[in-house]
Amino acid sequence: MERKRKKRSFFKAFFIIIFILALTGGGLFAARKFFAEKKTEKTIYVVSKEVYENVIEVSGTVAAAKEQKLQALSSGTVTAVYVKAGDKVKAGDVILQLDDTDQVYNLAKHDFSMTTTRISGAAREVKLMETERLALLRKVSDRKVTATFDGVIAALDVAVGDSLEAKDNVGTLVNTDYLTAEVEVAETDVSKLVVGQPVDFTFSVYKDRTVKGYVVSWPAIGEVTSRGATVVKAKIRIDEYPPEILPNFSFTGKIQISPPEENVILSRYAVGYDNGAAFVVLAKTNERRAVTVKNYGKDYVKVLSGLEGGEALIAQSEPPVSGWNRNRSAMPGGAMPGMGGMSGGKMPGSGSGGSSKGSGGVPGGMPRMPGK
Repeated sequence: MERKRKKRSFFKAFFIIIFILALTGGGLFAARKFFAEKKTEKTIYVVSKEVYENVIEVSGTVAAAKEQKLQALSSGTVTAVYVKAGDKVKAGDVILQLDDTDQVYNLAKHDFSMTTTRISGAAREVKLMETERLALLRKVSDRKVTATFDGVIAALDVAVGDSLEAKDNVGTLVNTDYLTAEVEVAETDVSKLVVGQPVDFTFSVYKDRTVKGYVVSWPAIGEVTSRGATVVKAKIRIDEYPPEILPNFSFTGKIQISPPEENVILSRYAVGYDNGAAFVVLAKTNERRAVTVKNYGKDYVKVLSGLEGGEALIAQSEPPVSGWNRNRSAMPGGAMPGMGGMSGGKMPGSGSGGSSKGSGGVPGGMPRMPGK
C-alpha cells in the first residue's frame, strides 16, 4: 500500500514538472515571436504641407477717412438747420445758422464809417478800419457751422430755437471714401515695415472673409505704452470695403512682411543617405526616390525637390531614445518615436511674427504605424 502511494506521488510530481516546462517553453516561443514581429514592424512617416506666414499681428478700430465734429463757434440761438442725418454735403455748405443780427449790424455800421473815412480821413486810419472789418467778417462767419470737406452727416442733434454755447457738439460729418486705422507695432518689428505692405483685416461682422488694406506711414519716433512697452503707431488704410463695415468697428489684422510660403515638411528619420545623397523609400511601392532636403528645426527637414506632400515613407533611422523617454516609450500610451516636433505654430528658427499652418497628410510629418 505504501509503495502504491509513493508511486502515485511520483507520477503527480512528474506531470506537474512537465506542465511547468510546457508553459515555460510556450511563453518563450510567444515572446520570441512577439519580439521578432516587433523588430520587423516598420515605422511610416507621412509627408505634410505647411504654409508659413511672416506677419506682424495687429488690432484696433477703423476710422473714417475724415471726420468733423460739428461745433458752434460762438454762443447763440439756432435760427436755421439746413440738413439732417444721412444727407450728403459739399465743402463750404452751411449746416446750421445762429442768430447773427448783432454781428451783421456791427459790420454794416463799420462799412458806413469806413466809407466816410475814405473821403476825409487819413490813409493810415483807413488801413486800420480795413483790418477791423476782417475781424467783424469773422464774427459773422462764426455764426454758421459749415462743412470743411465733402461727406455725409453721420449724426445731427439740433433744432431751430436751441440755445448753444461755444464749442457745443451738435453732430458729426464723415467722409468714408476710405477707412484708416492706427495700430501699435512693437519696436522689434518696426524695421520690417514698408510703405504699401499689404494688410489682411478680419472683422467680427464680416466673418470668414478678409478685407485688404495697406501700410501708409509711421512716425520717426516711438512711444511707451501704459504697459511699459515701446511701440510705433503705424497708419494703415482700406480703400475698398463692404457696406457691413462702418467707422469705429473693431478688427484684427496681419501685416504681410513677405508673401505666404508653402513648405513640404518631413521627419528627418524618414530620410536616408547614400554617399551623401538623400533618398526616401515609398511605403506603398518600396520605390527608392532621390530627394533634396534642408534642415528645418531639430527633428524635421524641408523638402526642396522629390516629394509633393501626402506620400507615406518608410523610416530609414530611429530617433535616439534614452533616459526618461526610454521608460516612457515602454509604458502603455507612451509616445511613438519621432512624435516630437514644432510647438506653438511657430516655424523652427523663425523670427517674431512668423507662424505656420499645417495641411495635408499627418500634421508635421508625424509617424504612423501600419494598421493604425
